[in-house]
Amino acid sequence: MTDKLIEELIDLAIKEDIGDGDHSSQSCIPETEMGKVHLLVKEPGIIAGIEVAEKIFKKIDPEIKIDILIKDGTKVKPGDIAFTVEGKVWTLLKTERLVLNVMQRMSGIATRTNEYVQHLEGLKTKVLDTRKTTPGMRVLEKAAVKIGGGENHRMGLFDMVMLKDNHIDFAGGIEKAITAVKAYLKEKNKDLRIEVEVRDFDELNEVIRVGGIHRIMLDNFDISQTKAAVELIAGRYETESSGGITIDTLRNYAECGVDYISVGALTHHIKSLDMSLKAI
Repeated sequence: MTDKLIEELIDLAIKEDIGDGDHSSQSCIPETEMGKVHLLVKEPGIIAGIEVAEKIFKKIDPEIKIDILIKDGTKVKPGDIAFTVEGKVWTLLKTERLVLNVMQRMSGIATRTNEYVQHLEGLKTKVLDTRKTTPGMRVLEKAAVKIGGGENHRMGLFDMVMLKDNHIDFAGGIEKAITAVKAYLKEKNKDLRIEVEVRDFDELNEVIRVGGIHRIMLDNFDISQTKAAVELIAGRYETESSGGITIDTLRNYAECGVDYISVGALTHHIKSLDMSLKAI
């Protein structure tokens, strides 16, 4: 499914950007003109999107020659050359913005994720992304989180059951919601993991009493509450902290013993990594 989504995204990006042709290039450069460019890194970070960039180049021109010098996930610094590409100038100019858009954003996400991961060094806690992604770009943004050393939460609404506050309120409470989910999964013959969000210790105790789930999300618990909740759960279920956790408080939450910390800012609050595609 991931490969299919990436291919569809590339097709859409090409249609969006190129349309019926790159008239700037086609009007002033001969179709047979050959050239060479390289991807120049302009600030430090973790590079990501090289494999996707290769797919973009090959989609537009299967004959293009690419020499990859740096792999996804590598720490880079200004002046590093990630790859060189040689082929028709029309192809190089058509792909320039598409490749940079993908690589700059993916590298920004990988770099930001890696900063969070470094703050958790030596602890068991893993940092997770969320569904707070750019519409249509989720598959690439979540791939960038992995490249940066983080872990992916669910891809969408289809691959995990996650009962949040609104689900619980509309369903009539935690026990009714969990019971209904179990019946639904059995009826549909689906083997999906179940996560339940809790907002206070009353809800936490009810989830523990009802049971039959896989992970408990502690939503907007402060550090002392998180520590107490982890002790109460006592390893019976996976634990996840979420809500208002910053890079400055990340390690304090992790030291409470939670298995995961989900951070929406990994994908929706990032700065793209500066780089350029230059003729050589």
